[in-house]
Amino acid sequence: MTCAEELPETLSAAPERCLMVTVFEVATRVGREAVIAVVSSVAAPPRPEAVGGALGVRQVRPAPAHVVNAASDYADGLVCPLLLPESLPMFIDDRVSADTEPVFTTTGERHTALSIHALDLLAILPGKTVDLRGTRLRGSREAVAGRH
Repeated sequence: MTCAEELPETLSAAPERCLMVTVFEVATRVGREAVIAVVSSVAAPPRPEAVGGALGVRQVRPAPAHVVNAASDYADGLVCPLLLPESLPMFIDDRVSADTEPVFTTTGERHTALSIHALDLLAILPGKTVDLRGTRLRGSREAVAGRH
């Protein structure tokens, strides 16, 4: 396994039960910077436009591998939603089911995955749950500064 997208096939699990973390960067007046990690299911990866709408910015793109590695302390493609640096704000896609069924996520290592009850994982993640279906959300980039 070299990336989160391989979890469903590797574990024979439904893509909706397999989680991935995507790191995005936005264009600022000074340049580009990694600003947010998004936890979503492999079945519904976050679209840059939806993340931009949630942040109130127009130019959002997936961060390149070297930025992901530096910002998350994990290898690109294998970012675990746990133990991310506090300096990297997090959104959690509201389509991630908050139930007692297990979800699966990468751990940063190629040959390992974590199985944890979805409700337990969501209870310990410091991120803000948002609708990333593409509708513009109220708030702005500052909305992610107050991590919930």
